[in-house]
Amino acid sequence: MVVPVIDFSKLDGAERAETMAQIADGCENWGFFQLVNHGIPLELLDCVKKVCSESYRLREAAFRSSEPVQTLERLVEAERRGEAVAPVDDMDWEDIFYLHDDNQWPSDPPAFKETMREYRAELKKLAERVMEAMDENLGLDKGRMKAAFTGDGLLAPFFGTKVSHYPPCPRPDLITGLRAHTDAGGVILLFQDDKVGGLEVLKDGEWLDVQPLPDAIVVNTGDQVEVLSNGRYRSAWHRVLPMRNGNRRSIASFYNPAFEAAISPAVGEGGAAAYPDYVFGDYMDVYNKQKFDAKEPRFEAVKAPKAA
Repeated sequence: MVVPVIDFSKLDGAERAETMAQIADGCENWGFFQLVNHGIPLELLDCVKKVCSESYRLREAAFRSSEPVQTLERLVEAERRGEAVAPVDDMDWEDIFYLHDDNQWPSDPPAFKETMREYRAELKKLAERVMEAMDENLGLDKGRMKAAFTGDGLLAPFFGTKVSHYPPCPRPDLITGLRAHTDAGGVILLFQDDKVGGLEVLKDGEWLDVQPLPDAIVVNTGDQVEVLSNGRYRSAWHRVLPMRNGNRRSIASFYNPAFEAAISPAVGEGGAAAYPDYVFGDYMDVYNKQKFDAKEPRFEAVKAPKAA
């Protein structure tokens, strides 16, 4: 099985119905799909690759002295002494930093801020177009998902970008690149490395590669889309495996609800809600403690107690 690849440009043409069906399949049966011809200029994507790779080169020495590297070195040394060692299960072989509207961005390389500002603006527009396609496939009013994320337009959605690198790992049997998890938020758009693999999605109990594809944007649905769709769309478990060779670049952007946004499942007349109503910020408080655990208890944890 191969993660679906969808030509997004056909959404506006004669093949619209088929393209909408492909998006529905990606959301309902995978929680992951890849978009090509998505409208983001390829020249901009090339610039994003360049500035993010250059920013990592400035951080590379610091990663070599980071806790994951030191932990792995201690395990390897213990193994050399003949001691039994177990794989690390509480940290990731990953160098990361975050970009959102209110935090400090790297100023080196000089083109980083301008490039990533332009890229994030394009990604945000793409996320909203994807959400509109989801609305239509779910039989919801156009803009229903965005309205839920923004408190009917009174709040700004949280739009964050995580810039990651997964450097070559000498012992991938002893540590993971990124532990298996579902994403807490709404719609996630990933510009992944087009040469170095490692990203996997759990599909029908089997871990499958999310194949590197030049200039594609990988889309996956988060926990809030699962709730809003009342379980018709499911957030997918995914992970990143460490690789012996190659430095994997990963730029994930998250279109999430505002922390104050009220989230509730969209239920048709006579239907039953499979998820509770809650405030997204309360869900994030739980998620931050239970990110790598089963997701169902997270939904239960934010359920309001019934009145006596």
